[in-house]
Amino acid sequence: MRIDKNTTAVLVIDVLVTEGDDTLYNPSPDEERVARNSARVVDAARTAGMPVIFCDDAHIPGVDKELELWGEHGVAGKAVPNPLLKAGSGARDFILQKRRYSGFFGTSLDLLLRELGVKTLVVVGEDTNICVLHTLADAYYLGYASFVVEDATRTFLCGTQEAGIEHFQKCFGSVITTTDDMVSALEA
Repeated sequence: MRIDKNTTAVLVIDVLVTEGDDTLYNPSPDEERVARNSARVVDAARTAGMPVIFCDDAHIPGVDKELELWGEHGVAGKAVPNPLLKAGSGARDFILQKRRYSGFFGTSLDLLLRELGVKTLVVVGEDTNICVLHTLADAYYLGYASFVVEDATRTFLCGTQEAGIEHFQKCFGSVITTTDDMVSALEA
């Protein structure tokens, strides 16, 4: 697997910790696995000088439609990137807030990627069948290639992990990989 580090960015989707009551982002072994594997990919990307972009839920209570479906979660000011990721510590770290499933909808993500010269995304995060899926769909529609680090993603709200991964491969042409293989590619 070859990665062009000059035209690739890592996209971290909703690897969050929260304060107070949150219906979705609760500590669990699966959550910690995703955070640890995502942190390994992020660290390797930083060492390679690549951009790392955090697309984080920042919902507004009483306004955002997602809260009607899933309850109060990822509330602005109460949800932050998991500390294992050390978000904002890299010279090329960017943190974007999102209020819908897709990291592209209503944000400056596409503009940022184009300004950085990015053509390919390495994607980690959650939920595989919701926020990762919708972000990858928009990335595909906008012409971005993608790698999905399967063991740095997880499904916990709807569908199965396997079906989401199959969808990415068949519908978006995503290359599916593991944390170990991605870290090796970024270190090469």
